[in-house]
Amino acid sequence: MQKKLSEARIDHGSAKTYGTPRRLAVRIENVAVKQRPLKTELTGPPVKVGLDSSGKPTMAAKKFAEKAGVKIAQLSVKETKKGAYLCALKKERGQAARTLLKDILPKAILATPFPKTMRWADQDITFARPIHSCLALLGSKIISIKLGNVNANRYVNGHYFMNPAKIKINSADDYIRCMKDAQVIVDLDARRKAVESEIAAAAKKVGGRILPDQDLVDIVTNLVEYPVAVAGEFDKEFLELPDEVLITAMREHQKYFAVINKSRRLLPYFIAVNNTRARDMKLVAKGHERVLRARLADAQFFYEGDLEVSNNQRVEKLKGVLFQARLGTMYEKAQRVAQIGKFIAKSVDIGLSDETQANGLKAQVARAAKLCKSDLVSQVVGEFPKLQGVMGRVYATIARELPTVSAAIEEHYRPTYSGGPLPETITGSALSIADKIDSICGCFSVGLTPTGASDPYALRRQGIGIIQIMNDKGFSFSLRKLIKKSLSQFDLKDSGDLKTLTRKVYTFFQNRIVQLLADQGYARDTIAAVVEVSIDNVTELWSRLDALESLKAKADFEPLAVAFKRVVNILKKSGKLQGKPRPGELKEDLFEHESETALFTAYQKVEKTVSDAMQKGLYEKALQDIATLRGPVDDFFDGVMVLAEDKSVRRNRLALLEHIAALFSQIADFSKLST
Repeated sequence: MQKKLSEARIDHGSAKTYGTPRRLAVRIENVAVKQRPLKTELTGPPVKVGLDSSGKPTMAAKKFAEKAGVKIAQLSVKETKKGAYLCALKKERGQAARTLLKDILPKAILATPFPKTMRWADQDITFARPIHSCLALLGSKIISIKLGNVNANRYVNGHYFMNPAKIKINSADDYIRCMKDAQVIVDLDARRKAVESEIAAAAKKVGGRILPDQDLVDIVTNLVEYPVAVAGEFDKEFLELPDEVLITAMREHQKYFAVINKSRRLLPYFIAVNNTRARDMKLVAKGHERVLRARLADAQFFYEGDLEVSNNQRVEKLKGVLFQARLGTMYEKAQRVAQIGKFIAKSVDIGLSDETQANGLKAQVARAAKLCKSDLVSQVVGEFPKLQGVMGRVYATIARELPTVSAAIEEHYRPTYSGGPLPETITGSALSIADKIDSICGCFSVGLTPTGASDPYALRRQGIGIIQIMNDKGFSFSLRKLIKKSLSQFDLKDSGDLKTLTRKVYTFFQNRIVQLLADQGYARDTIAAVVEVSIDNVTELWSRLDALESLKAKADFEPLAVAFKRVVNILKKSGKLQGKPRPGELKEDLFEHESETALFTAYQKVEKTVSDAMQKGLYEKALQDIATLRGPVDDFFDGVMVLAEDKSVRRNRLALLEHIAALFSQIADFSKLST
């Protein structure tokens, strides 16, 4: 609406949307009653073409005036760089806003995007649901529009049960107040606050408080027009169920809020939010209790049935659960994940004190990998799919698996959404990476790569998850080796396929890292410079990035970057730079100018300190040391012609530049930086 009004030259203020399950509205402040007039200067033919020798208009001038919609006498002469031209000032008077809105409103309303739309009766328009009424006002005046067989007027329906009569709206300013009087809270924020207030008060009456669940608050807010909360009770025997099962049974199907005490233990109560204030709310509560009892009885039956089956039996059942047609069953996936998990456990450098601990981590990851998908065949997860992983952890705990194994089974799905929590344990982190890399490499191996329009296996989210976990836990093992290990478990035709797919998956991770870093606010050129060097060590990547950002903030960075870019450009021009710099042999006896000796001496001094700093992960110090070469590099370019006629001298000077380039190219590709 704001865009359409601006395009129509109708001045307006801020806009706010309102909505309930039965109505959608937009209210725009200070809408002008008339569009702005428009003045347009049109350029016509040159004066020598538009006017004859006596200064009278020619046929060209008459045609131009006719086209511009002005009289010939209103044409003027304008001097331009190309000479004198005839001009016309075309004026368009502003039309009434109500007239223009007759065309704008129906198009804007029917263009509202919905995942699914429908037709009704014999109408040829589509919307999310059948349109029953339309209120369209400019101030206090009706805008005469039509949507299908519905004509706009100044009447709306109140609350379906508590105030079903038609309500007359005299002015756009009265809308929110009139709807509130008719027991409809159209303001989403106000309705959310009302929901929060109602459920808190209802929980307090039964001696508890609401288990925090903002997502459920948002869902309920969009399910009611006038929230009225009521507390219900269920049998204490159901408290023997795991908390997650109880909460999910209440939340997912019934949209009920759980109630907890000061110790965050569940109480045998729930809070339901109704859309109507009934005469007897106790009767309403009884109805909710009957419905919930049936749900909880089902959950209890499923849970008790699951306890009769061992985890190993569930693992065997995975042989009948398909992961993907060309990638086998969940049982086969779990076996692959176990192998990758052991590879990761062997590779992580997390300060494990001895080999026993390292072997223990391998065993824990392997055991967790075997069990991690077993709850998919449980009855509880069949009824409540969102509990996958959670029930795996519950059943593993009951079976007295190691706490780290039980936790890893739940954590391996993390992060489950963008910005979601990451695995907390090392075992869970290793398992999560193993599971995700298996899905990514498996899909790539059978051609199921993400496209701009489709990513059915959420490979992008899983790729970002791997990167976030590796960075969070400080895993410094090779990402490329991880990819190769995962791909090696699939039926690839030859080593060429493995090499090609490794490159494709590596590039896929490069793109995910660029996206992730951009979202975190890093400069695009800094990202490109660092990613171009390598992403193989994810933890190191962030350190190099921060070091370069710190160097860029210094006042003398630009001349430094220019000097280093010049080094790279000369090497590229000479054909000496293909990928990473590979320094050639240097011969000091071929130095002809003191600037060559000075640069080589400075390089030798810096090279050792940079190497030490890099080994310790002190990338900022390494860059600061490299930056000291700027003066000798500038003197070198001022003192000698690098591409000398003598081939041996030329090769020697290029080799010297290769040594310099090899230093800073360990951290970033300076040619990618904007200067």
